[in-house]
Amino acid sequence: MLPFVLAGAVVLFDRLVRRLGRATLPSTVAPRQVLLLAGISVLTHPILDTLNTYGVRWLMPFSERWFYGDVLFIVDPWLWIVLALGFGLSGGRPRSRGMARRGSRPARVALLMASGYIIVMALTGWMARRIAARELTTLTGERVEALMAGPAPFTPMVRNIVAAQESSYRVAEFRWLRSPHLDPASVRSYPRRPPADPAVAIASATEGGRRFLSWARFPVFETEAAPDGTTLVHIIDLRYASRPGTGFGTITIQVPATTASRSASRSPPPFPPDGSGAPVP
Repeated sequence: MLPFVLAGAVVLFDRLVRRLGRATLPSTVAPRQVLLLAGISVLTHPILDTLNTYGVRWLMPFSERWFYGDVLFIVDPWLWIVLALGFGLSGGRPRSRGMARRGSRPARVALLMASGYIIVMALTGWMARRIAARELTTLTGERVEALMAGPAPFTPMVRNIVAAQESSYRVAEFRWLRSPHLDPASVRSYPRRPPADPAVAIASATEGGRRFLSWARFPVFETEAAPDGTTLVHIIDLRYASRPGTGFGTITIQVPATTASRSASRSPPPFPPDGSGAPVP
């Protein structure tokens, strides 16, 4: 809705300036084209967002389920470079129809190249998931229940693997130009089930914990005793971080010692068997 509001504001501002007589040149704002561009942005923006590892909740408010494409990096540099070159080489607005076709050719080529790049990344991502699941199962002897083959910036031939297996989350590096594609030396394991520390259940039940866990895809927990006697509960989403304090993809919740002590005397809320870390109501 916001693009339509902004488009309408641009058109209204243009009309206001022209009415007040402050415009010295003929207006080039075409309301139909501005609104069409706004409509295209409304349709394509969530579709493009679905292509990355962050995800989109298409079924809101009926369902909070996330949908992930794992096709492109969140800010894919190659896509931006291609589209920027197409825009820049198209130049200004030509005067004749023939010049318009010639002037828009770089933009059309850029769109075709960008579309081809997305298709190739989608196909290679699908193949990488299948190969990584097979190699990881062979390496660990555990079945892969869920797997992300996330694209890396600037390196389309590399994928960041995060897999949920029977007892652990495993993170690894996948390279197309290597055999086996999954580097055994890069495999790191993290427990799927949260620690038994009651502070973890308390932190998960806070507003910040609930909101983070509703978004996190591969959450792991770490606890740390603070000098003042409180407990720091670090929740990390393995899509974007592997340790606390890295900023994006982590949250730290401080649990007072008295609260944790009272909670320890009661049974902590159970966690779901998938190890997502969110308390069951």
